[in-house]
Amino acid sequence: MNSSIVISQSDGRPMYLQIMEQIKQKVAVGEWAPGEEIPSIRMMSVSLRVSVITVKRAYLELEREGVIITQHGKGSIVAKDPGLGPRLYDQEFEEHMEQVVRIGALLGLSEKQMTLRLRETASRLAEAQRNEAESLDEDFAKENL
Repeated sequence: MNSSIVISQSDGRPMYLQIMEQIKQKVAVGEWAPGEEIPSIRMMSVSLRVSVITVKRAYLELEREGVIITQHGKGSIVAKDPGLGPRLYDQEFEEHMEQVVRIGALLGLSEKQMTLRLRETASRLAEAQRNEAESLDEDFAKENL
């Protein structure tokens, strides 16, 4: 399995957190399936050029969170039901909302103005989705005539 995890030296977060975040993302999107073996601590540390201790810490935290299961002498696998999807999306949503509020404040927008812009954006996206669905329905109908 190719880990394809990238550690950024310019990222202010500790390396073990970067590793954890990327592994969670791979699990959440199904790139690493439940029950699938993940790279060993040693393999991961060599491929990322980081200390074994750094990867071990990431794996221990992931095990505490129920994302992976480690069996001594057998390695680590993705947990059968890590339940990451909703947790990750909620966390990411919260981070984006905080960023929206910070940027809105920098622009001098009031809470009311930010709320209005959020509603306008949601309406615009919903309309675009409806248009796309209608277009797909039309294409399907043309192909099946």
